Amino acid sequence: MSDTGIFIGAASGGANPQQLELTRANRHGLIAGATGTGKTVTLQGIVEGFSAVGVPTFVADVKGDLAGLAMAGSPTSKTHEIFAARAQDIGYAGWQYCDSPVQLWDLFGEQGHPIRTTATEMGPLLLARLMNLNEVQEGVLTIAFHVADKEGLTLVDLDDLQAMLVNVGERADELTLEYGNVSKPSVGAIQRSLLQLRSQGGDHFFGEPALELEDFLKIDDSARGVVNILAADKLMASPRLYSTFLLWLLSELFEQLPEIGDVPKPKLCFFFDEAHLLFNDAPPALTEKVEQVVRLIRSKGVGVYFITQNPIDIPDTVAAQLNNRIQHKLNAFTPRDQQAVRAAADTFRPNPEIDVPSAITELKIGEALVSLLQPDGSPSPVQRTLIKPPSSRVGPLTDQERQVLLSTDEIGNRYDAALDRDSAQEMLAAKSAEAAAASAAAQAKTDADRQAAEQAKADAAAERERLKLQREQERLDAQRQRQQDQADARARREAAKPSMTDKVIQSATRAAASSVGRQLGNQILRGILGGLFRGR
Repeated sequence: MSDTGIFIGAASGGANPQQLELTRANRHGLIAGATGTGKTVTLQGIVEGFSAVGVPTFVADVKGDLAGLAMAGSPTSKTHEIFAARAQDIGYAGWQYCDSPVQLWDLFGEQGHPIRTTATEMGPLLLARLMNLNEVQEGVLTIAFHVADKEGLTLVDLDDLQAMLVNVGERADELTLEYGNVSKPSVGAIQRSLLQLRSQGGDHFFGEPALELEDFLKIDDSARGVVNILAADKLMASPRLYSTFLLWLLSELFEQLPEIGDVPKPKLCFFFDEAHLLFNDAPPALTEKVEQVVRLIRSKGVGVYFITQNPIDIPDTVAAQLNNRIQHKLNAFTPRDQQAVRAAADTFRPNPEIDVPSAITELKIGEALVSLLQPDGSPSPVQRTLIKPPSSRVGPLTDQERQVLLSTDEIGNRYDAALDRDSAQEMLAAKSAEAAAASAAAQAKTDADRQAAEQAKADAAAERERLKLQREQERLDAQRQRQQDQADARARREAAKPSMTDKVIQSATRAAASSVGRQLGNQILRGILGGLFRGR
């Protein structure tokens, strides 16, 4: 390996050596080939080369054996003779066993330091991909994120997102008028998808402390780039979580790293193993985002390398950005295999000495067709190349070795303990509690007013009844008084009536008086008349 590039391999006898130029390493690349053809060993050798020249790398360890980069290979291993023979055959005089500085990561926190991010940082587009939402459901999820951002609600974990969706569902009528249709069935469908995501272990990924990307850009004391290895053997059981996480990581690198243009060597190289998982059933918006990131992240000093079994799994718009190509053997048993062979052959700069379509199906294990960018930026003619042997262990770490690495690396326990600060769930719960308290107070006041009104009504009814009884009593008293007065009057009248004796006396008296009166009157009358006649 020279100071300007990474030695990839050569033909037998050391002819046509192939070198990945560091100044062109951020032009991205592709490592393809059928299972068992040597892609992992090729990847391991390239990562070792980047580390040796001070370039940090990130790689997903799908099968568990890339963690062996942390340990030097051993002359007693069963592959030693094969590797030694290959190094001699291709003239790799500088080959020797050595390790690489490694940091171990694991989304589940079991085989490495946990990697977490917040739901807010993930965003609705990637979450919709992760939960396999349709366009309508993605729209509702986007509204939920927009409302959370507008109201200052941080969505940290899945509990926050679930609480926010409940809030959006409760305010569906209000939000529909402002943002468009928010249907409760769509909210319910998203909630069910969240439950499925939890069942796949997605809740381990969302939380705090969130990953700081600077921890992926470390250089050790010997000026070697640190190799960040993600334990992905368990993660592969949740392919959507795996692909979405790696796409999120690429997006974060693109958004956070500054523009630096072309540099003598990359700032970071990112290896995306099982890359076909990224594009399976991907909506157009997601594919466009991948294309955008791959196209523009070069100017951030980041090289992206896709590793896949079949090159046609990579969309053409993305594959067009992959300038450094290493193609291991492909089978041509089916029409699709034959299509893949033709497609792979057409991507190489022709070499008159090589029948590329035939060569792709004839390559041996550990042999590949290689075309890399030259210092002037042009692709080299395709060459059949024997890949160099790795210097580190080809195989997994023991549990004890893994624990020693975890306890002695620079990261320490910075990410090991999860934090639980007040976020959307707690804020919404507090708002709900405040609203419930205000409602209870208002209800209590309403109840008191209602009770007072009912009491006033009862008092008024009682007063009416009292007045009615009073009037009735007064009527009865008046009636009794009238009856008493009448009785008294009768009594007086009865008392004033004369007795029988009195009546006889009174009658005789009246008769005598009447007789005397008549006689007296007659006498007076005769006296008057006699006087009149005498005068005449």
